[in-house]
Amino acid sequence: MALKLDDSNFQSEVIDSDVPVLVDFWAEWCGPCKMIGPIIDQLSSEVDGTAKVGKVNVDEARELAVKYNVRSIPLLLFFKNGEVKDQIVGAGVSKEQLKAKLSALA
Repeated sequence: MALKLDDSNFQSEVIDSDVPVLVDFWAEWCGPCKMIGPIIDQLSSEVDGTAKVGKVNVDEARELAVKYNVRSIPLLLFFKNGEVKDQIVGAGVSKEQLKAKLSALA
């Protein structure tokens, strides 16, 4: 399962992380988000130890959504050393593509 991220743990889990982090900005009402959700969860268990995967519910963590300019969801942000290094908008991406992007940052 992907980490549940919000204002309380985003700094420690993402910004201060010593491994790359994929953050999925999503919402309950978003159809494409529900499609990619299981892929995100699978990826989380596959990269455990070399990277982290987390999810931010934009309805529950509005400040994070604003901070990272989330205009359309799902929005996948790839963090390394506390900075956004890459992003994907939408659900048209495979688990292998996500894994490759995370590996490239490791």
